[in-house]
Amino acid sequence: MNIQASMSDIDLNQHLLKLEPNKRIEWALERYDQKLVLSTSFGVQSAVMLHMTTQVFPDIPVIFVDTGYLFEKTYQFAEKLTAQLKLNLKVFSSPMTAARQEALFGKRWTQSIGDLEQYNLQNKVEPMNRALSELEAEAWMSGLRRTQSSSRGKREFIERQKKTVKIYPILDWTDRDVYVYLNKFHLPYHPMWDEGYVSLGDWHSTSKLTAGMKAEDTRFKGMKRECGLHEISDNVDFQI
Repeated sequence: MNIQASMSDIDLNQHLLKLEPNKRIEWALERYDQKLVLSTSFGVQSAVMLHMTTQVFPDIPVIFVDTGYLFEKTYQFAEKLTAQLKLNLKVFSSPMTAARQEALFGKRWTQSIGDLEQYNLQNKVEPMNRALSELEAEAWMSGLRRTQSSSRGKREFIERQKKTVKIYPILDWTDRDVYVYLNKFHLPYHPMWDEGYVSLGDWHSTSKLTAGMKAEDTRFKGMKRECGLHEISDNVDFQI
């Protein structure tokens, strides 16, 4: 179905709400074609979006931001899924190595919120912005889901983050939906899922889920949920 270019974000979100996730991906591909990219962290449930998207757009550029501080098993999981799904993987990192950063700034994740935010900007936000620029992306798909945290509970299927349109095809999926999909297509969870990790990022800022914790508390010691990649600062009404 062709959507008129004048459709507002409110109307468009209502339209996407009625579609199945794979149809949302098809809509995005029809609208943005080669200007569409997908990001992945190779987190706990990343296989869902990677598989679903490559069924529609096999050669989609898949952006992987490597901070240099990911778990060893995350790197191994990334290699496994990249080979299994034949991903067109594009890896981006900070130009400054992790060792150099520590020598100059110390372990910023142990310091203030401000230091942590600077770490995230340097190792996550800047590489992602560079990836979007170099790949000339107009639209960026991600596997965010509303049930993942309170900060994502009111997200819409399509938003604008600066100059890039962001699309979340499985935004309304539950953990049960994810489980059913992974089992249907014989796809793996991240291997650390079985060790009690429900959300994965850098090893120094990720912890297991224990009694009394919410999933969002397992990142950055509960100080914040978002690393900067998915923080909408200027999410105003726009025309698609």
